[in-house]
Amino acid sequence: MAELMTGLKRTHYCGTLRPSDIGKEVVVCGWAQRQRDLGQLIFIDLRDRTGIVQLAFDDHSDRAIFDKAFGVRAEFVLAAKGVVRERSSKNMDIPTGEIEIEVTDLRVLAKSDTPPFEIVEQSKVKEELRLKYRYLDLRRSDVQDKIIARHKIVKVARDYFDQNGFIEVETPILIKSTPEGARDYLVPSRVFPGSFFALPQSPQNYKQLTMLAGFDRYMQIARCFRDEDLRADRQPEFTQIDLEMSFIDRDDVMAVAEGFMKRVYKEVLDIDLQTPFPRMPYAEAMERFGSDKPDLRFGMELINLTDVLKDTGFRVFAGAISAGGAVRAINVKGGSSKMPRKEIDKLTEWVKAYGAKGLAWTKINEDGSCSSSYEKFLSEEEVAAVRQACGAQPGDLLFVVASDEPQVVFDTLGALRCEMAARMDLIDTSRPNLLWIVDFPLFEYSKEEERYVAKHHPFTAPVDEDLDKLETSPADVHAKAYDLVLDGNEVGGGSIRINDPELQQRMFSALGFSREEAQNRFGFLIDAFRYGAPPHGGMAFGLDRLVMLMLHCESIRDVIAFPKVANSSELMTQCPTQVDEKQLVELGIQIRETQPEE
Repeated sequence: MAELMTGLKRTHYCGTLRPSDIGKEVVVCGWAQRQRDLGQLIFIDLRDRTGIVQLAFDDHSDRAIFDKAFGVRAEFVLAAKGVVRERSSKNMDIPTGEIEIEVTDLRVLAKSDTPPFEIVEQSKVKEELRLKYRYLDLRRSDVQDKIIARHKIVKVARDYFDQNGFIEVETPILIKSTPEGARDYLVPSRVFPGSFFALPQSPQNYKQLTMLAGFDRYMQIARCFRDEDLRADRQPEFTQIDLEMSFIDRDDVMAVAEGFMKRVYKEVLDIDLQTPFPRMPYAEAMERFGSDKPDLRFGMELINLTDVLKDTGFRVFAGAISAGGAVRAINVKGGSSKMPRKEIDKLTEWVKAYGAKGLAWTKINEDGSCSSSYEKFLSEEEVAAVRQACGAQPGDLLFVVASDEPQVVFDTLGALRCEMAARMDLIDTSRPNLLWIVDFPLFEYSKEEERYVAKHHPFTAPVDEDLDKLETSPADVHAKAYDLVLDGNEVGGGSIRINDPELQQRMFSALGFSREEAQNRFGFLIDAFRYGAPPHGGMAFGLDRLVMLMLHCESIRDVIAFPKVANSSELMTQCPTQVDEKQLVELGIQIRETQPEE
């Protein structure tokens, strides 16, 4: 039978006690980290979220209390009353290592089975097991520290935006489905059979409506949902620091965002950021780094070989160029000796995930000898020209990608340069690297849908000088959009919005929506614009990703209390699960088996 805390009130957290507390009677609560029986001495390390303190039991202890301490095992929940005293054997590795508590009252509030893994820092236990027993994993101090840091970041956000005139407005979770981009999570309505709510992918429409409502500075710690495949930095449900402003331009939004980043880094990590952050046009980022979220902590920029090889007879390169594609390369300085042929062959398969059909390479050894997968197909002049363009020297490793789709070349080499930088240990992690990517294209062409789709979303305003191209040359229209990149990861993005109903209708038309379809999907917003929409814009920070990057975590799951895994399930509760037939009947839903895709 578990004991009660009757008569005891916690006075201190375990990790807060110090030598200045010697002589004080205290009450602490927590979990037993371990018990050490030394015969006439018993020590229990008691743990709570602040740290560990040692409980001491000896021949001066009440016999019943000593015997109770003898029976304590790891993860028992305890309350202990006693007097703080100086430790005879100090442990300077922990903040409480100079003191201990001479226990006069011990309560076993709950016993514990042997846990499936030891509750220690930097556990080597497989992630699947840790997530199955996430409530135990969260007891580990290094995991708790991440969740506490997340709390601090959210608090800084609320304080900062409040002090800058923002009003926190909660927007609905059950909303109208307006599919454009990622898949919606749908919620069936019992009251309206056959009709569905959607969970919000973002509060985009509602935050624009707050601008129409006169709340000229809005923010929200917003829960969002997207039914998409997971990666290390994505979850089906995630959190945004969402903001919107009226009567502003791009620079105003970016200045507010920079102020927040400067403050959060200072208050949470004591790091001073220099503002304003540098800005780079989208076209330059793609040309130099193959990515709209370039990592600038190392070099290895892309080299355009298209002109150098425009007259080549090598079919692979010539075919790509003639089809309007590109041939580009990166030079991994000093990589020749560090990348054996077997690893290069693995990379040849690795790049196929980015759409590349293969990977051409040249190894130039320190002694001047070389090996290559493609140079034998080039003339001596072409080989020399390629090496010159790449600045090749002994010890270098050249990677070349060719494709009739320039985006495939960008995607492949953009990812490959990051992969090689990590393998070569080239990334400078001493300081955060931040920059803005600006001048995005307004549209991108979807081969799957055979139409232009919005690069960001349909409410992003085109730049003024490109308005006349909206119908005639959509590929050449630039957006009043901006993304904030931290260490090669997008951590925030936004735009100036369309506030003119006529221009919004033109935008829908460019996206292939008929007036009827646009009205059906977004009529509430189109109608609202008729009643005076102020110029407005904003952005959102990905909170989970920001915390992950600030704390140098490998996965976004590390900074979410109860995360999902790659198939969107939760290992701890085993959801999603089937539901009772009664619930389905009430909702007018019938489950049918789907045929597997061939």
